[in-house]
Amino acid sequence: MIGGVMIILGVVLLIIGLVAGINILWTIGIILVAIGAVLWVLGGLGHAFGGRRHYW
Repeated sequence: MIGGVMIILGVVLLIIGLVAGINILWTIGIILVAIGAVLWVLGGLGHAFGGRRHYW
């Protein structure tokens, strides 16, 4: 769940940064999408990450 929320927030920031021409939003969006994808994959595989075994 946390990974999915981070991916969605990252995509929204990417779109806003692209439309508004604000580079910092573009950069933050890329970082959030990457971290969200890693958390989503690790949570789906059942690996413990950050002290939690599952991310709902």
